[in-house]
Amino acid sequence: MESVKDRFLRYVKIDTESAHYVDRVPSTDKQLDLSRLLRDELIAIGAADVHLDPHGYVTASIPANTNKSAPVIGLLAHVDTVDAVSGANVKPVLTPNYAGGDISMGNGYTLSPVDSPALLQHIGEEIICTDGTTLLGADDKAGVAEIMAFAEYMLSPDAPEHGNIRIGFTPDEEVGHGVDLFDVASFGADFGYTVDGGGLGEINFECFNAASAEIRIQGHSTHTGTAKGRMINASLLAMELHDLLPRFENPACTENYEGFFHLERLDSRVDGAYLYYLLRDHDMEKFTQKKALMEKACAYMNDKYGAGTVTLKLEDTYYNMSSKVPEFVVEAAKRAMEAVGVTPYCAPIRGGTDGSRLSYMGLPCPNLCTGGHNFHARYEFISTQAMEKVVEILKALVPAFVK
Repeated sequence: MESVKDRFLRYVKIDTESAHYVDRVPSTDKQLDLSRLLRDELIAIGAADVHLDPHGYVTASIPANTNKSAPVIGLLAHVDTVDAVSGANVKPVLTPNYAGGDISMGNGYTLSPVDSPALLQHIGEEIICTDGTTLLGADDKAGVAEIMAFAEYMLSPDAPEHGNIRIGFTPDEEVGHGVDLFDVASFGADFGYTVDGGGLGEINFECFNAASAEIRIQGHSTHTGTAKGRMINASLLAMELHDLLPRFENPACTENYEGFFHLERLDSRVDGAYLYYLLRDHDMEKFTQKKALMEKACAYMNDKYGAGTVTLKLEDTYYNMSSKVPEFVVEAAKRAMEAVGVTPYCAPIRGGTDGSRLSYMGLPCPNLCTGGHNFHARYEFISTQAMEKVVEILKALVPAFVK
């Protein structure tokens, strides 16, 4: 059997960066390079019902090897990587038997426990990072590799008794469209787990309620010499509108269950401006209040500068999955971790996963750890032993549902 480490090192070298503002799934064709590989590997290890659709969704089955009662369990991960840092030409750097202290990544970059204290949780382990020029892609190729290593084991003659297991790999999670076209009914699982979390032991069954706000401001450009009483500077109006929002309710000033307004994009000239906000809150009432405040701010600008000066497109994107995830599904994950010597802990996701939307689509789907840290950054890292431990967790989790 191929080790989870070797799978991971192969997968991260495939560029699967997704793209915002592209109206198709997958948003980039290169994601299909990994999807096709996973399809072929699932066939090679003996999985059943292996299917890759034109949108990059890979699904497969590990047939039950028992006649005992067991639910159909889904395991899912996403193939794409975020566009915050390049995912092309990833060069993994391995540090065996990490002894503490700094790791020289190369190219002038250093991975240090001063900035990444989670490193000290992995002393004695093999640390995998990059050479600093790219992200690593552990989000979520670690999850992909862990599920694939688990699948190969569960298809072997040594596998314990288990019910039917469904495997799913999705595109475009990082741009919010990972399950837009996912067929929950045909997937056929009673519940599932996304393997897309952080440090070892983490379980997520709470996430943000989320909305996006696209704002366009119409300005009026004139020569500066004759601008008095005529010019409407859209850049200044954008600054004024942003100043109407709570100053400290932004990602840099919030944590845990605190929500925020995040100005993700600003394109501005005198004659026009475009602002793109993410609105987030775990609490539905506070989430609703945030949307109302955004609408009120835009209405105020139109009252002040004239109707049509500001246009707002406000859309919900996903909701807190906590009310959709049965307690027994989370408790089973806790017991599986404890069974292999991992201390479980539940943490709210300050974001979302495919699981948050799947839970509202009829597939309850909490999120399990991958063992990785510093996602969406060039200082991303994971340990070989953490990935191996996640595979052990999955091996303990799924057979436990056989009655």
